[in-house]
Amino acid sequence: MARRTKVADARPDTGARDGARRIYMIGNAHIDPVWLWHWPEGYAEVRATFRSALDRMNEYDEFVFTMDQIVFLAWIEEHDPDMFAEIAERVRQGRWELAGGMWVEPDCNLPSGEAFARHTLYSQRYLHSRFRQIATVGLNADPFGHNAMLPQLLAKSGMDSYLFLRPQVHELTLPDGAFRWFAPDGSSVLAARIPNEYCTSAREVNYQVVKSLAQLPTTDRPLVCFYGVGNHGGGPTKVNIESIREMARRDGTPPLAAATARSYFDAAAGDPLTASFTGELQMHAVGCYSAQSEVKRNNRRCENALRSAEKWATLASRLAPLPDARAELEHAWKQVLFNQFHDILPGSSLPEAYSDARDTHGEAAAIAARVTNRSVQSIARQIDTSAGGPSERGVAGSVPVVVFNPHAFPVSETLEMEFGAFPGPAQVHDARGNPVTVQQIRSESVTSRRRYALRAELPPLGYTTLRFSPATGPDQQAAQPPADLVLDNGILRATIDPATGWLSSLVELASGTELVPGTPGPHAVVLDDPTDTWSHGVRSYREVAGTFRPESVVRVDAGPVRNSVRVTSRYRESTLVEEIRLDAGAQYLDVAVTVNWQQQLQALKLRFPAALDDTVATHEIPYGHLVRPAEGQEVPSHSWVDVTGRAGGAEFGLALINDSKYSFDVDGAEIGMMVLRSPAYAWHDPAVLEPGVPYRFQDQGIQRMRYRLLPHAGGWQTAGVPAAGAVLNEPVTAVLDSNHPGTLPLERSFGRVRSDSVMLTVIKPGEDDPDTVVVRAYETAGTAGTAEFDLPLLGRTVTAEFGACEIKTLVLPADPVAGVTEVNLLEWADETPDSAAGRPESDGATGHADGSESAVATADSAASGSDASSSDASASDASDSADDASPAG
Repeated sequence: MARRTKVADARPDTGARDGARRIYMIGNAHIDPVWLWHWPEGYAEVRATFRSALDRMNEYDEFVFTMDQIVFLAWIEEHDPDMFAEIAERVRQGRWELAGGMWVEPDCNLPSGEAFARHTLYSQRYLHSRFRQIATVGLNADPFGHNAMLPQLLAKSGMDSYLFLRPQVHELTLPDGAFRWFAPDGSSVLAARIPNEYCTSAREVNYQVVKSLAQLPTTDRPLVCFYGVGNHGGGPTKVNIESIREMARRDGTPPLAAATARSYFDAAAGDPLTASFTGELQMHAVGCYSAQSEVKRNNRRCENALRSAEKWATLASRLAPLPDARAELEHAWKQVLFNQFHDILPGSSLPEAYSDARDTHGEAAAIAARVTNRSVQSIARQIDTSAGGPSERGVAGSVPVVVFNPHAFPVSETLEMEFGAFPGPAQVHDARGNPVTVQQIRSESVTSRRRYALRAELPPLGYTTLRFSPATGPDQQAAQPPADLVLDNGILRATIDPATGWLSSLVELASGTELVPGTPGPHAVVLDDPTDTWSHGVRSYREVAGTFRPESVVRVDAGPVRNSVRVTSRYRESTLVEEIRLDAGAQYLDVAVTVNWQQQLQALKLRFPAALDDTVATHEIPYGHLVRPAEGQEVPSHSWVDVTGRAGGAEFGLALINDSKYSFDVDGAEIGMMVLRSPAYAWHDPAVLEPGVPYRFQDQGIQRMRYRLLPHAGGWQTAGVPAAGAVLNEPVTAVLDSNHPGTLPLERSFGRVRSDSVMLTVIKPGEDDPDTVVVRAYETAGTAGTAEFDLPLLGRTVTAEFGACEIKTLVLPADPVAGVTEVNLLEWADETPDSAAGRPESDGATGHADGSESAVATADSAASGSDASSSDASASDASDSADDASPAG
């Protein structure tokens, strides 16, 4: 349980009588920094709202204020230091409650697991540096659902409790009052659903109290009620507070307490009858899983690019001096975190908000690209690529290409390279001098540059060097592609039907299993979607308006590396191009999609039926997975969805892996992936679209994505589905190099995780000491076990025990003899750091949910290479700058 800062409520009952049914009145001001307005308007409203809250404190001794969304404090700090000092004093007095512990109130389904970790890492450390306390109550009042891993993410971020509003009582039945919410690993927090609403009008709050009581049980358990003007800010008003005073004096009214969220949960924690709930809190506003495709694609791209950049910056700095990238990357992460706000990432804001998001995502992506480039180039320049090495084979005019794998497992992936080093066909040799099959494919340019495809075998968390040189034989692409529409690489055989533009057969050749049903339904389905931006009240999309029909089905590539068919289809004014590829050595069918969408109030869903019986549907969620009913409901998922069942009496499955989508349904053995929706922007039911008004509709024009179909014998756990999702989403990086001497070999691995199910996701410098290395990993399959982290560059081999679905964070000191410490997501070994030094305590490890200590063993291995007068209130981290606060930088 998180260590708490005790807060005393000021005059909690104001004349109320003793009674069993005490109501904790939480004064708050929910602020959407972006929704129907730009962020600068939200920025101004934060200051106005906080000024109002401070004024109410001067006028009413009993008034206490609860705030979340830590970026708001950063905004005040950067432009109004006097107000910031005033807030700090009220925090010290216990009248300004710091809750939430996240940068904004994010959408709680769509961000990655690591993004949630960064929300709490940066926010909680910010709070501690300024106020010497952290949030112990999680608060996400307005998001549209809450993923099943949140209890673990919260518990490992110093929070033991959680307040939320949605799903509401008509959307999900939950235990009355506070209940214990469990994550799949056994972690839990005490949670409570806010009754009725999180905000009120500026007038009397009687209606809010009555409506809240109607949703709460008749019991002597503590009850909670929120009040204060919200959405565009405002906070509690004089009339609000006076009406609470007046209600507290009435006979028959339960005692009313001007309270903090902390005091409510402290009271609720003593109830021995607390019920429990395990799983996700859904569902509300399913349209937000797919609305505004661009912001979702950019979010996924930035999350993965930043993780890769951190890995390479950390590893490269161990080989040569490089600038400390922590401040750059933290700023980039904060841009991404701000865009995960629950009216930006879900697609429910006005159109101009997405111009702002595009700019700030671009800034984050550019930072990640710069950090990655200087890091991998720093490594590449130390490789001995001089002429005469084994990979050159004595061929003059050769060009080295260094390919970097960010994953702690070997990767076999098709690499595409385009350059103009020589005018004709190429030959390629690997780091050992062996020939690598290469094929010329269509260039992205209409100039003289050439594009090549080859299958690269990459060591874990490392690099290999390939050498391109002019080929002496004929151009591999000279022959005309065959007319048939069968793709066969010896692992899979796919047959495309020209009448439908989709698969008529997909066979896994080792077992002879056919994955396509005898009478498959349509693949590219257009749905009528008259729902608002959020799709309020919708659970699934069923109204089929039509299907895309093929206009052209042609063989594009036929060679030793890639065979592909391009299908061009049309529905009314819209076109869909799917380039279906089967590469040599690939276990999956790869599809590149380009859509030119011109429809309004309609949606595009791609459907993938599988010839399987008795299926179980499993979905990736943030840092975990979840089995859900295969009943056709629209649900939020991340990079993969799997159906596993029986085929020919044996266990068999099909995984759908994607690079940018979040909205899926599984109906029996058929997976549906929502590609896009086109409601009007910021259209909220019950508003009606007026005829003749030139509304702006979402997802118009060109959009691109990739997905893969991965058939597998046995379960998804043994088929490496999570790893396949990671490879598509966090791709390898290729660097065109030159011939030069160096001290590094042509191929090297910097680390590897030996485990059937543990995936390493993060390698970064420590927040407190850049010479330490932080490693984060999670268990992907729901099975407890041991993982060995072999990290030769850091001179370590670390063995750690993982519980099922556990997220684990380890700090590795620079001294390879020093012990490894397991820490929480805030990089503290204890719930809070030593208040004197602001450093983590190092005398213990966190435990499993069952109370047992977690085991982390290390073995040495041979390395191969406020109050203005209060210093507590005004303290700041050197890594935090004013640039981090404003979303536009």
